[in-house]
Amino acid sequence: MTQHPTQAVILAGGQGSRLRPYTDDRPKPMVEIPGTGVPIIGHQLAWLAAEGVTDVVVSSGHLAEVLEEWLAKAELPCHVTTVTEKEPLGRGGGLKFAARSLPRPEEPWYATNGDIWTRFSLREMAAFHTERDATATLALARPRIPWGAVETDEFGHVLDFIEAPPSPYLINAGVYVFSPRFTGLLPERGDHERTTFPRLARERALAGFPLPQGSYWRAIDTAKDLMEAARELARGERRDG
Repeated sequence: MTQHPTQAVILAGGQGSRLRPYTDDRPKPMVEIPGTGVPIIGHQLAWLAAEGVTDVVVSSGHLAEVLEEWLAKAELPCHVTTVTEKEPLGRGGGLKFAARSLPRPEEPWYATNGDIWTRFSLREMAAFHTERDATATLALARPRIPWGAVETDEFGHVLDFIEAPPSPYLINAGVYVFSPRFTGLLPERGDHERTTFPRLARERALAGFPLPQGSYWRAIDTAKDLMEAARELARGERRDG
């Protein structure tokens, strides 16, 4: 029987330098999605709670006090605690540091990067993870290419222009399901995507869950991403907040 995780980690400690000036006075997860009045992390917490998560550990860093102040005042849909690295540990080390504060270390857990705005069924992803007996499962997205594409025939004649087509490649969507043993495989310092993930891939213990067709997904990494998210919201591509 699938055990749906009820605990999660949000990685919210990045500098967000490419999102300036929005991140001059707040960390990236505290940047508001235009038209919603809610910061990215607020959308994430609502989504996690709707998927059955009761406990969230937020790993903060850059301007952590701004995030902590918002969390203290907001009406939160689940129990949230924060941890702050005393020194940079890298993505893998930071994930391990945060995971140590999860209330139920013997149970599986979700994790998400703090700049992801998405909606899809985490329960389906957890079932996929369990069916494959994976140690770690990462969500896979197929983003749109930010440039127009040109279609040609075998003779080099231009046939069509395609505005922002879907990428032919799947990418790491920054949302994960981890089995309890995964925490012990993380480095104390460094990047798990260069150490732990390749090891699990060699062992066939790393799974990839393609986001269901029609699922909304966007990484808010630059000011352009923020404006695109606002336009998508206005067009009704996001109706669930």
